[in-house]
Amino acid sequence: MAAVEKRTFSQIMYSCYTTRSREGEQFIPEHVFTYQISGSILLNDGEQEFHAKEGDFGFAKRNNLVKFNKKPPENGEYKSVSIYLDQHTLRDFSIEYGYKAERRVEGNTLIQLKSDPLYKSFMESLMPYLLTEQAENTRLQELKLKEAILILLQVNPELKDVLFDFSEPGKIDLEGFMNKNFHFNVQLKRFAYLTGRSLATFKRDFDKVFNSSPNRWLQQKRLQEAYYLIKEKGKAVSEVYLEMGFEDLSHFSFAFKKKYGVAPSKLTQTLI
Repeated sequence: MAAVEKRTFSQIMYSCYTTRSREGEQFIPEHVFTYQISGSILLNDGEQEFHAKEGDFGFAKRNNLVKFNKKPPENGEYKSVSIYLDQHTLRDFSIEYGYKAERRVEGNTLIQLKSDPLYKSFMESLMPYLLTEQAENTRLQELKLKEAILILLQVNPELKDVLFDFSEPGKIDLEGFMNKNFHFNVQLKRFAYLTGRSLATFKRDFDKVFNSSPNRWLQQKRLQEAYYLIKEKGKAVSEVYLEMGFEDLSHFSFAFKKKYGVAPSKLTQTLI
């Protein structure tokens, strides 16, 4: 069975699939409130790992990059629900209920929420809509998103300073950010945005910091790390090329051989 993603609501997603694990990476543009119904997911933002198992609830902050590995249970289906809390919805909620962020919250991208009956009953209330073929109901979605926010604030009031912080990324240390996030395969304009820069400023600052163009530096950095993971850590080539942000194995192998004079598969064989 292939992956199935049903969106009865555009901002509430139900995922279900069997037979194999799925891995990849993504940019999180909006806050996400999640419920793991079955199976598991491993998320990594470059500094922190978050492992959600059956029955777990989680929260991911917007404007962050993560890698994921989704695994269905043995002889079962991977199932999860994700609720995307967009800035427009949160701004309207802020005006209606008078909520404001009082401080900037730094730290973890991924937050494991303690199980609570309110969370579970809310998620279960969504299933009749998500498991049947119905036309999207905008008014109903608005009510469900508002209910999700109210429940999050009641169970975890400290999330107020996260949910209602509407500021965009400020200009941050470019060297530190790139050394942490070079393995994410995203466009340069995304890196620029996340470091608080226009694309032109990002390229200019990059050249000053690294004395190289972003594309050249990224490829060389990824290849260096790949060499280390294969030679020193004994990782499989098929695992490393994805982990280092290469889109396909053939491109990775070509670039690797051009830099090191040996195919990555041959480097693996020398370790045996």
